[in-house]
Amino acid sequence: MIQNVLTVYLTVINLIAFGMYGVDKQKAIRKQWRIPEAQLLAVAALGGSVGAILGMQFFHHKTRKWKFRVGVPLILAVQLILWRMVQ
Repeated sequence: MIQNVLTVYLTVINLIAFGMYGVDKQKAIRKQWRIPEAQLLAVAALGGSVGAILGMQFFHHKTRKWKFRVGVPLILAVQLILWRMVQ
C-alpha cells in the first residue's frame, strides 16, 4: 500500500518537474515571466530529480548553470542514498 502511494507520488512529482523545466524554457525563449530557480530546484528536492534531469537534457535548459548541472544530480544521489538506507 505505502509502496503504491510512493510510486504514484514519485511519478507525479517527476512529471511535474519535467513539465516545469519545459514551461520555463518556453518562457525563456519568449522573454516572459520565468519560474524561479528556487522552485525548479525545490521540485527536484521533493522527489522530482529524475524528471528535472530529463527536463534539463530534453529541453536543453539550465544545463550551463553549475547549481543545476551539479546540484540536481547531487540531489538525486542523496535521494538514492536515503532510499537505500530505508530499504
